[in-house]
Amino acid sequence: MKILFITYYWPPSGKASLHWPLDIITHLHNLDCEPIILTTKDETFTEKDESLLDKVDPSWVTIKSNALEPFNIYRKFIGKKKNEKLIASETISTENKSLAHRISLWIRLNLFIPDARVGWYFTAVRKAKEFIRKNKIEAIVSIGPPHTTHLVAKKLSNKFSIPFFPVFIDPWVDIVYYKNLKRSSLTKRIDKNLEKSVVDNAEKIIFVTNSMKDDYVRKYPQIKEKSFVLYWGFNEKDFEGLSLNSVNKEKELSEEKVIVHAGNIFDYQNPEMLWKEVSHRIKSGEKFKIKFIGTISPAVKQSIKKYNLEPFTEYPGFLPYEKMLLELSKADYLLVCATEKRHVPGKLFEYLRIGKPIIAFGDDNEEVQQILKDTKSGRLFRYDEEVREVFEKQFDVSPDLEAIKKFDRKNIAEGLIKILNS
Repeated sequence: MKILFITYYWPPSGKASLHWPLDIITHLHNLDCEPIILTTKDETFTEKDESLLDKVDPSWVTIKSNALEPFNIYRKFIGKKKNEKLIASETISTENKSLAHRISLWIRLNLFIPDARVGWYFTAVRKAKEFIRKNKIEAIVSIGPPHTTHLVAKKLSNKFSIPFFPVFIDPWVDIVYYKNLKRSSLTKRIDKNLEKSVVDNAEKIIFVTNSMKDDYVRKYPQIKEKSFVLYWGFNEKDFEGLSLNSVNKEKELSEEKVIVHAGNIFDYQNPEMLWKEVSHRIKSGEKFKIKFIGTISPAVKQSIKKYNLEPFTEYPGFLPYEKMLLELSKADYLLVCATEKRHVPGKLFEYLRIGKPIIAFGDDNEEVQQILKDTKSGRLFRYDEEVREVFEKQFDVSPDLEAIKKFDRKNIAEGLIKILNS
């Protein structure tokens, strides 16, 4: 079976969202499928992780097209140098009150529909058309966000009568980071029409959380019978050689406890009650270190400063994937902020496989709470909830490896094949 995978991010991009398609494609090659990759040629926004190129087989057919990225213009507009990195959590931060930032944010939210990668649409469609005219494709799988990928898939599906299967990593028109940001009513209406056209025309729709699937079915009841869930999961091979499931419940007060957060953390994900508790314990003589691997928003940094945690906090920034997993394996606690009920962060599954106690924050996120309960891996707290129990010896974390291994991407790839063939 020949499958065209449309993914904006691809190695050497270090974007976390490329791991699902990368690993799924790897496993599909072992399941008598032939995935073909459609991606960008020179994606400039994300950090680069050259080590991920080792996971790409040179024999794989890969189609690349140029993308017009507005972030290059944005970089100049706010006064950053050409090669100066942009931080994802800063580009949508409401803490930045500068006129340049506010204007650029409004432009991004209202003129780039469905997202800031829409400039890739035309070149991607053209390149894919050239390929499909000469090669038989039996299915199209698009990975979004960016949801521009789904528009590319729909266009190709209509042109060549090939069924397409959008994979929703995050919601589209009402994704959580749009909250408190100004999108015009016209922008919202156009965006919703685009979303509806994709779900209506898709052969089947794949969501990475049950809660997101249920939300979409409530919004579009007509898609109920063609909606499926495949979790984000993890790749078992990536964890070989790491110290896993080594939970130390008897650590003494004189020993330093390390809390690690991996990935982007935004203003709206700030777990202030955790900083408050850690600060209190440090004053009582306990030792802590906090590490942020990835980007951190201004509001979170301000809270770290507010609770006098700066001397105990490290900002390694972006790390190659292998090094990031190594840091997770050396931690005592792993922090994840599952801000809204439809969201199960991808890093949660890597945390599960590492096997260290997970401190999760999220209001009404029953799905994350259930996953943590089923795997005996940690606990979900509300953002306004005291967290002192997590640092007590009776905190019940005994990871269930059999329950965790259900999320291996080898199993998820097999699930995808069943959906495509059913």
